[in-house]
Amino acid sequence: MKTRTRLALLFTVITATILFAFAAIIYYSTQESREREFYALLKKEAVTKANLFFNAKVNPQTLQDIYRSNRQILNEVEVAIYDQYFNLLYHDAIDIDFVKETKPMIDDIYKKGDIKFYQEGWQVVGMRFEFEDQTYIITATSYDQYGYNKLNSLLKTSIFVFVISIVFIYIAGVFFSKKALEPISKMTEKAQDITATNLDLRLPSKDNKDELSELAQTFNAMLDRLEQSFDAQKHFVSNISHELRTPLAAIITELELSLGKERQSEDYKLAIQNSLKDAKKIVRLSNSLLDMAKASYDPSEISFKSVRIDEVLLDARQQVQQANPNYKIDIHFENDFENDAQISINGNEYLLKVAFANLFENGCKFSEDQHSKASILFKNDSIQLKFSDHGIGISEIDLKNIFKPFYRGDNQKFADGNGIGLPLTQKIIWLHKGAISVNSKLGEGTDFYVSFSSE
Repeated sequence: MKTRTRLALLFTVITATILFAFAAIIYYSTQESREREFYALLKKEAVTKANLFFNAKVNPQTLQDIYRSNRQILNEVEVAIYDQYFNLLYHDAIDIDFVKETKPMIDDIYKKGDIKFYQEGWQVVGMRFEFEDQTYIITATSYDQYGYNKLNSLLKTSIFVFVISIVFIYIAGVFFSKKALEPISKMTEKAQDITATNLDLRLPSKDNKDELSELAQTFNAMLDRLEQSFDAQKHFVSNISHELRTPLAAIITELELSLGKERQSEDYKLAIQNSLKDAKKIVRLSNSLLDMAKASYDPSEISFKSVRIDEVLLDARQQVQQANPNYKIDIHFENDFENDAQISINGNEYLLKVAFANLFENGCKFSEDQHSKASILFKNDSIQLKFSDHGIGISEIDLKNIFKPFYRGDNQKFADGNGIGLPLTQKIIWLHKGAISVNSKLGEGTDFYVSFSSE
């Protein structure tokens, strides 16, 4: 069922319920009012006839004749008068006697003074009447044909109006729900045209702040992120292809040249060394890409635990120096710490070691003395790290782009790289809710500043 139909039905049901409750209240109130008014009329007729009988001394036969003549055209009130000992003093029509009074009924009226009840649709009242210090019992009954006709007419009219109203309300609900959801239909049609090849398309959005505009703006913002992600992915794949193509092409060329003709053993060794060097480049690139993928995971999918920053730095130094024995790395503590909490953060040990190793390796790789230094400063609520070297430095132009994947500046002439290390480091630091910044001057060296909130 479409939302438009569901809304129309819901609107109809709610309105129908309100109308039904309103009609029921009116009908019930009218019924109660008719009953009260007719009981009052019965009492009035009973008192009037009793006054005629006792005070005016009207002949009973005359009263009975009046009753019988009126009964032909009206629902005349049938009145009976008894004394307290159940002696019948007057009756409008003893042959009819619709109420069929009994001694217990008369005693009950005498005791209570006033009773009301229904008998086969006829309303009956019983009351005491005082005359000349004597107590008499009067009963009066009649069928309110006129009142019941009015109630039936009201019921039929209510049902007719209710049915017509429901039909009209449903039609109006369908019309207005269609109008209300028309922008959504247009948005749906527009969204169906958006594919991976035309992510630049956007949903129409008005400047007002209604829910549909907010939905369109949110969807457009999502499309912006998707478009950026697709563009970044294309750029990323293009760069990976280029980075892999170069060493693979070099390996193939070296091997083809080696197989082309007989060569000296030294030439074969050189070809193997060059191929091995290019193969190691591919391995380093693959490892960096895997680490980049891990750092791009949802934080909820990465295992975090309490880790000591000093231990991670020592492991990272050991890892870098095992791969490059000539690198010199120093770790310096600017101040003492009192407990493990000051030097610990909630993080992933492997990823942090990758980030610190990249910073150590960069400092040594781009320095003639192949020396890098890490300083640790503990504060009440944070840990400050400084990775410094006295290398070739970074130009102002390159400083703006060093955290872009696969970007390599002028320093690529000094040492090889794939442009993934620093972007990967930044991702890892951000993943741990930390911050990283850089300060560098050409020919003087580079300082990387990393800060984490301590546990």
